[in-house]
Amino acid sequence: MISSNELRAALEAVSAAAKLTRAVRAAASPDTLQKGDRSPVTVADYGSQAVVCRTIDRYFPNVPIIAEESASALRKPENLSVLERVTGFVEDLVPDATPSDVTKWIDRGGAKDPSGEFWTLDPIDGTKGFLRGDQYAVALALIRDGKPVVAALACPALKHPTDGSIGTILWATAGGGCFQTSGSLERAQPVRVTRTKETALACMSESVESGHSSHDSSARVAALLGITSRPRRMDSQAKYAVVARGEADIYMRLPVRPSYDEWIWDHAAGALVVTEAGGMVTDIFGLELDFSHGAKLLKNTGVVATNGHLHAAVLDALAREEISAV
Repeated sequence: MISSNELRAALEAVSAAAKLTRAVRAAASPDTLQKGDRSPVTVADYGSQAVVCRTIDRYFPNVPIIAEESASALRKPENLSVLERVTGFVEDLVPDATPSDVTKWIDRGGAKDPSGEFWTLDPIDGTKGFLRGDQYAVALALIRDGKPVVAALACPALKHPTDGSIGTILWATAGGGCFQTSGSLERAQPVRVTRTKETALACMSESVESGHSSHDSSARVAALLGITSRPRRMDSQAKYAVVARGEADIYMRLPVRPSYDEWIWDHAAGALVVTEAGGMVTDIFGLELDFSHGAKLLKNTGVVATNGHLHAAVLDALAREEISAV
């Protein structure tokens, strides 16, 4: 049974993170560090993770969190100025926050291999999109027995389809449907995937970065399906959001190199949002995503999210093109 506290905590957490990330983006030139894989890490990544983990810890102090960032770099003397900036943005939401608090909250997301029940967080999914002024997301999900059961997906730069405002939050609970709001929960509206059944009429969404998903493989699949419209490219799990709310029919995350395992925080929230909106999410072989193996989807290869009606056709096209790894 899903408790109301779980959903309340998730929504409170991503709402605070969305507010912080918008403030950082408005500050003109976010500070960045370099992680081991050379991807940019911004003040917003750290601040977002700090406020989300603080919120979850207040509600559920004993439930582990697997999150993307670590505060180890912020503790280095040469990065003191970055830590001070992160703390400043966190203080706008938590006035008594200290640098010590901030690093502690960030590292609250350092669980490695929890079992049973845990949260997973991507504090800014689509960091490059954030930096260039495009789409990004704050993605939080509660995993229970290997499956997402609560998801909150904040897309601060995604236009709300009804009122035209910029910024929206999609949320879902297992068996409870998917909803969207640009403001209060009282004004939340249910969202549904499209009813498109003809592959040639389908709209695809895909990553901006070809290093994240093979554009060549996607193009081959699209050609086989008879899709002629140009793909809607955007960063982050905003791609899941547009499938869930009927603005795209297909999203594929296709392997870019052999033996690559997806990170769970890149897919947990989006997968539940699409599923509860009436769609379907599997790996490229049609297997259900298994979130029970720590921080990575070790038992899955790639990801396919569709409106459900087109899923079998997409999987068939992937098999016919022999797309499994490159």
